[in-house]
Amino acid sequence: MPTRCSTRVSTPLSGYTLALALTLSLLSSVNHAATTLNEKIESLSLQLFSTQGPAKESIAAELAAFDDKSLIPTFVLAMRWTGSNIHVARALSELAGEEIETWHDAYEWQERHPEIIPHTTYKALKLRFLGNTDERFRALFNDPHGIRENMRIRLEEIVWGGVQFDGIPSLDSATMVSATEADYLLDTDLVFGIEINGDARAYPLRIMGWHEMANDVIGGVPVALAYCTLCGSGILYETLLEGSNEALVFGSSGLLYRSNKLMFDRATNSLWNQFSGEPVVGSLVASDIKLKVRPMAITTWEAWRQQHEDTSVLSLNTGHIRNYSSGFVYNDYFASPDLMFPAVIENENQALQKDYVFGIRNVASSKAWPLSAFAKTPLINDKVGSLSVVLLGDATTRTVRAYEREAGEVFSRSSAGNISTENLQWEFGENFLVSSDGKYKRARLPGHISYWFAWENFMGVKSELYQP
Repeated sequence: MPTRCSTRVSTPLSGYTLALALTLSLLSSVNHAATTLNEKIESLSLQLFSTQGPAKESIAAELAAFDDKSLIPTFVLAMRWTGSNIHVARALSELAGEEIETWHDAYEWQERHPEIIPHTTYKALKLRFLGNTDERFRALFNDPHGIRENMRIRLEEIVWGGVQFDGIPSLDSATMVSATEADYLLDTDLVFGIEINGDARAYPLRIMGWHEMANDVIGGVPVALAYCTLCGSGILYETLLEGSNEALVFGSSGLLYRSNKLMFDRATNSLWNQFSGEPVVGSLVASDIKLKVRPMAITTWEAWRQQHEDTSVLSLNTGHIRNYSSGFVYNDYFASPDLMFPAVIENENQALQKDYVFGIRNVASSKAWPLSAFAKTPLINDKVGSLSVVLLGDATTRTVRAYEREAGEVFSRSSAGNISTENLQWEFGENFLVSSDGKYKRARLPGHISYWFAWENFMGVKSELYQP
């Protein structure tokens, strides 16, 4: 009775065909083994989230025994969703080669090590948990948008902020009232003050803290006021892109990146970095879009109202029921020196992580000024790269306005608050610094306030920090 071996030999194969057959057989075996290993890792990873006590300790140890650093992001994710479990932390520390006790530690370690590429099973695991929270989160990362090479930020650094997708409602063309009708505001309440083409508007922080995004048209210009409470930055962006007939409308996604909110546009559901004004996940990533920043100032309601008697201001009738009282929203966070979500801060020698700074970013260079610098010197002559600037600031009210100045031009400010150069008196406005005779103007520069950790994290070595 012929054997299978004799039957195969009875039909001779050429040397090339035989080698090809052996190679394909070997590849099939390797692929099967890899699939089997991945299935085992995927199963263990899921159990890492669902088991408790000795079982979790055993699962964590078994995963760590693979001695595969690509599993570190899986452990970091588990630290987030299991409350910094001690068994997960121990296994993660073993893989990372250093002591890691909390999820904050784990996330910061991960941020510092971009060379670590997550295991092939990680993406499905991450999207499973995001999708279980809100299915709309998972949809943001549908291929091709969720492919690593098509994203400007790392999936493993994107974290859930504790609310559902679009769970922080934006204010879209919100109701505005006159200054005399805004009797709910205290003189000391801080507002985002904006003036475009003579249209002056105030957006109180005590309202914006609940909504974080206002889409509006001011002075005929479509804009979005993007406020990230976690990093203390309110930035005013133009939203009508060149060549487009429709302005973008933004919302808050509910996801974070390095303790900064990721906003999204309602046209494409692409995710955007609030701090840089650039799309980072989605169909717009391949574009060269970068939103234009407009000047804006944080100041007190009293000061803004005195400077802009015809200003309008947000009404309390937002369509949402919130506690809009003074000092209520995020009060504990603003009063604490700690971050709610982790982000690496490399240098606290010159400024603490939640010290406020005012920053200007240019194509060639950028610079930040600690608000504390304005406590002693309310007017600062300085440079951003080769650009000469003058800054008028008030540390108490977080108010800073920056203007261009000519090379060699030196501004000063008297104790009475008068601004002058050698032969001229000047008056500040929201768009220009204007000489009292009306002959000269110095253009306002876009800049914004933020916590130092956010400026340092996103700008890093690209930016200077002013030293008095």
